[in-house]
Amino acid sequence: MKKYAIIVAGGSGVRMGSATPKQFLIVNHKPVLFYTLDTFLRSYDDLQVILVLPVDYTDMGQEIIDAYFDKNRIQITAGGDSRFQSVKNGLQLVEEESIVFVHDGVRCLLTTDLIHRCYEQAVETGSAVPAVTSTDSIRLLTDDGNEMANRNNVMMVQTPQTFHSKILIPAFQIDYKDKFTDEANVVEAYGMKITLVEGELNNIKITRPIDLYIAEKLLEDNE
Repeated sequence: MKKYAIIVAGGSGVRMGSATPKQFLIVNHKPVLFYTLDTFLRSYDDLQVILVLPVDYTDMGQEIIDAYFDKNRIQITAGGDSRFQSVKNGLQLVEEESIVFVHDGVRCLLTTDLIHRCYEQAVETGSAVPAVTSTDSIRLLTDDGNEMANRNNVMMVQTPQTFHSKILIPAFQIDYKDKFTDEANVVEAYGMKITLVEGELNNIKITRPIDLYIAEKLLEDNE
């Protein structure tokens, strides 16, 4: 089945303390975004990438593509005011029935094994959302303060969140709500169940300087 990866890279560098958006920061001599794109393109020969970028940074994204990749496999589109709108913009470029991965551009440490796992599950059940069990103790806020929760019942959700296009595209036609922080929330609101798959502990989202440091060390270990 045809495969599309919508890479959402619309973040800023605010929490990173950088004027440059974090997806363009350099790690081991290459932009963060390079590693994300490279892993997806290596995962399947017939996979097409839809790269969603802030309008002001599409030229920078094109420079990365021109320097490292086959430009025929990557399309760029502009992001929106929210993740929901950015993904919706990307979905407009999905031209045929397919499996669609939606991935955070700054999760640059994912593996092809995770991509394959998500694809296989999505083909079987229509959805695949990677998640890992929390390793920290968890407390829930209550009206009276807070209370302990069983961390074994808490899953930390990652990307690529993966769906059959016949599910994801119509789901994104519903009205936007503030609770739509990821694609799984949108698909659930559309009335569909979500299937979880095993994620990866190294599949971190680069948000703060410590994350960039960790990513650099992990990438060095993989060389």
